[in-house]
Amino acid sequence: MTVHVIGGGLAGCEAAWQLAQAGVKVVLHEMRPARRTAAHETDTLAELVCSNSFRSDDPDYNAVGLLHEEMRRCGSLIMAAADRNKVPAGGALAVDRVAFAEGVQATLAAESLVEIRRGEVPGLPPADWDQVIVATGPLTSPALAEAIRALTGADALAFFDAIAPIVHRESIDMSVAWMQSRYDKVGPGGGGSDYVNCPLDREQYEAFVAALVAGEKTVFKDWEADTPYFDGCLPIEVMAERGLDTLRYGPMKPVGLRDPRTGKRPHAVVQLRQDNALGTLYNIVGFQTKLKHGEQTRIFRAIPGLERAEFARLGGIHRNTFIDSPRLLDATLRLKAEPRLRFAGQITGVEGYVESAAMGLLAGRFVAAESAGAAMAPPPVTTALGALLAHITGGHHEGDAFQPMNVNFGLFPPVATDERGRERKRIVAQRALADLDAWLGRRRAAE
Repeated sequence: MTVHVIGGGLAGCEAAWQLAQAGVKVVLHEMRPARRTAAHETDTLAELVCSNSFRSDDPDYNAVGLLHEEMRRCGSLIMAAADRNKVPAGGALAVDRVAFAEGVQATLAAESLVEIRRGEVPGLPPADWDQVIVATGPLTSPALAEAIRALTGADALAFFDAIAPIVHRESIDMSVAWMQSRYDKVGPGGGGSDYVNCPLDREQYEAFVAALVAGEKTVFKDWEADTPYFDGCLPIEVMAERGLDTLRYGPMKPVGLRDPRTGKRPHAVVQLRQDNALGTLYNIVGFQTKLKHGEQTRIFRAIPGLERAEFARLGGIHRNTFIDSPRLLDATLRLKAEPRLRFAGQITGVEGYVESAAMGLLAGRFVAAESAGAAMAPPPVTTALGALLAHITGGHHEGDAFQPMNVNFGLFPPVATDERGRERKRIVAQRALADLDAWLGRRRAAE
């Protein structure tokens, strides 16, 4: 049997890898370069189009760090490539985006059971493709998106996702800026001084917020006007519009930092995180934006330390699409209307690189089990993988609309303990890893 995986992003690559490791032949379809997207800049598989961060790598107290560890234990290609190409980022796992994508592509190209086929799949897959994983991501081609709507009778939902600018390191004025991680925290790939910090006093901060609010923004097309933003990736100027101090409690919060020139905590701080292994490029953390390019250079160069900033890439914005997964998918990510089709990645309504790859990992394992004639139970809901899967397939959501979600401890079942705060999170994480190991052990026994 040959499984067709549509989409060469993180989810598609992870699904293909999991299938190949189970001895299943895979054709991985990627439409680039035959058809471009609004956000990709290269033709490389697993290109990171937004941040270069996989977020916290702490498996004890952070849900995404726990998901990292679970995926590592499942033999994740994406996590292995991230670990090989990490760059300093405090407590976060950030990667050299070029080396990461090239590493994923090279690994799959060298795998004899994987065929990489370039070209768009225009519409629904042919009927003779018995098993298909649709991992086309938030930038699904119009033809395929329309075919999915026609098949399910349901409209895809959509939201805007924004891209942060990247600055050449040598153009930052380090007589003003300084290197420090928040609370001097040491993380994977670096020490306790991994971020460039640009300080603002009260007057500078308030002028900056006013400039963001007044700046000229991208004008959306009529059909895009009512598309909501995902709250986890709001444009910087949208956050500024929510109140004068919103940014000081968000991406510009100064806590855990001190300006070495004064020995004091600034009123606000702009942080930049290393974006490549050479340390020549830094992205402005949390500064995804829909400002026009000319406005970006004008406003961002008003930040102390960035007066002469040279931009390797300016920010941008694109429209993302995801399906109503709780209504359309079963517990193993199969489309109820046509079970030969499974969905994985951001198109299912998970948000984030790691969450997308996680759904690819599960989809690949579900199909591999079916190909071997065995049913595979989903991972326990007490695990990060299981909790995230249950969120997008369980159908238990407040209100009328299903919305994208990052993994978080709020998705996990309660744990029987009197502990609170960080200690409760640690207990939840310990339970998750124990339950994951038991689940993996049952799978190995069945095989």
